[in-house]
Amino acid sequence: MTHRFSPSESERALVEAQLGRPLRGHWRVARRCHLGVPMAVETVPRLEDGTPFPTLFWLTCPLLIKRASHLESNGYMRVLTDRLGRDEQSQGRQQDAVYRYSARRDAHEVIEATQPGGAPDRIKCLHAHLAHELADGPNPVGSATLAQTGWPDCIVPCVELPK
Repeated sequence: MTHRFSPSESERALVEAQLGRPLRGHWRVARRCHLGVPMAVETVPRLEDGTPFPTLFWLTCPLLIKRASHLESNGYMRVLTDRLGRDEQSQGRQQDAVYRYSARRDAHEVIEATQPGGAPDRIKCLHAHLAHELADGPNPVGSATLAQTGWPDCIVPCVELPK
């Protein structure tokens, strides 16, 4: 069956080169960088075999993946979780982002799934929030993560673009 989220062969090759492995399921490029390279993809909520796949947005930019991983290993998720616990405005903005994320996922197909990246009250995955911010912001946790990682200022593509 052809799905409306069927990447071109060149898109598939780019994203698989970025991640170093094949991608499962149906997806599309949701955001590109200034060099035209995918930064994040949007996936459908089920794999071909029917297995639920609750991660709607997936970060593919190698530089942002590395920087977000560094933040995670240095405790930045705890900092953001603590901020959410103290600040009702942050909680409300993050809850709005989670609602939009869930509604967009459910527009594809309603599945029983966890909230993105552990939200809204505990941050578990900066990559998921950052991908959401890039693909369909605002996501306050993703925005704060991007502020810490910085925008990728690459001067050459991280993977070879098709000619």
